[in-house]
Amino acid sequence: MLCLMEKRKRSLSGQVALVTGASRGIGKAIALLLGARGVSLVLVGRSERALGEAVGEVVYGGGQARHVVGDVRDPATLSHAVERAVSAFGGLDIAIANAGISGVTALGEAGSSERARAIIDTNLLGTMHTFDAAFRVMREGGRLIAVSSVLAKFGVPGYAAYCASKAGILGLVRAVAHEGGARQITCNAICPGWADTLMAAEGIRSIAQATGVSVAAAKADATQRFPLGRFLEPEEVANFVAYVASPEASGITGQALSICGGSTAFGS
Repeated sequence: MLCLMEKRKRSLSGQVALVTGASRGIGKAIALLLGARGVSLVLVGRSERALGEAVGEVVYGGGQARHVVGDVRDPATLSHAVERAVSAFGGLDIAIANAGISGVTALGEAGSSERARAIIDTNLLGTMHTFDAAFRVMREGGRLIAVSSVLAKFGVPGYAAYCASKAGILGLVRAVAHEGGARQITCNAICPGWADTLMAAEGIRSIAQATGVSVAAAKADATQRFPLGRFLEPEEVANFVAYVASPEASGITGQALSICGGSTAFGS
């Protein structure tokens, strides 16, 4: 068993990570950053082409990566991804449950129940499937990280299922932190605010349509609601995730950590 000081001396280089939702946005930014820091990667997503491109970018940057095409709602996808990590790279140290979807699920609206199920199954159960598969083989001192959202901490109208799914992740990481403690496996949630991603752009378009304003006006209104007054770059979130995944964060577990431009400054 490595002593605490020895663990702190280890870098991310040489570790093995699984990243879901890795073909675009925050997930892809995480993959590229970890790959550049010497982490061997297994990337999971639903698009063969987009995942292949992400793997190519990791390799072009000097890293190693494999990919698994599948849906995180299916536990078999995660089991296969974990097996790929072990067979290709010898083990697993980090699992980042980033895959997620959004969408309007206004109460009383036709189709909301079906959309809500897809959102909750992907965001919450998909995270649990990722953690479950990873925990079985994860080496001592590993990292389980979920990408949640600041909407886990405050609600917005029309997004009940999304808010509920992201809030559920916070309960999940608190419980899993206890389960992993004996093996020095930490479990945390990262809660980003608005980030410059395709999902965010889709969200702004939905808000614009619902409120009858232009997309530019909807985005301007969103940015005015927090101190920094700008959207985050996916790379900023990736850097925060990389820190939580690092040996330096060995004492952080069971937490919901915001990177949100200050949008939670006056909330929980």
